[in-house]
Amino acid sequence: MPRPKIHDESTKMALLEAGARVLAREGPAALTTRRVADEVGASTTAVYTLFGGKGGLVREIYIEGFARLAEAFAAVERGHDPVADLRALGLAYRAHGLANPHLYELMFGRPVPEFAPATADVRDTVNSFQVLVDAVRRCLDQGLFAPADPLGIALQLWGLVHGLTSLELRGALGPPEQADEVWDAALANSSRGLRAASEEGR
Repeated sequence: MPRPKIHDESTKMALLEAGARVLAREGPAALTTRRVADEVGASTTAVYTLFGGKGGLVREIYIEGFARLAEAFAAVERGHDPVADLRALGLAYRAHGLANPHLYELMFGRPVPEFAPATADVRDTVNSFQVLVDAVRRCLDQGLFAPADPLGIALQLWGLVHGLTSLELRGALGPPEQADEVWDAALANSSRGLRAASEEGR
């Protein structure tokens, strides 16, 4: 059966997903244009036409990961309790990581040593983190957290949810029910500590 020659958006996404899976499953040595094309029954011409080659494919995987994270954050509805909203963002981060493990590694690691995101690409990814900073600022503005730099708190919370997500992806948190308990306790304790600090500062 001849390989499809239509280089449309669906082919692009299929190649992107295949590339991310190969990278996550087998490492950078296995990530070749031929291997990715074979994964979806396309030709290497499709990879070069749509991405310009392996380097362009890796870049698009990186960008797609953060685009999906932004979508996950955007889906979190803003309510009357900013602390609850902050928790919801943490859980959205977790859900994104679990749903996209093949993208997650490239987003935050260096599985392809020769790949370094361009400044413009990094700038675009900062928008996702800004959502977290803004959520922290709402807590501070309402006096729910002790006065502090919202960026600093956001970085601490990001470290918490990123660490837990990374551990869960590696099976270190146990079965889903146990992982849920770990997440509930970690988020509750973090929120409780920030609230306590707020009370002490009054």
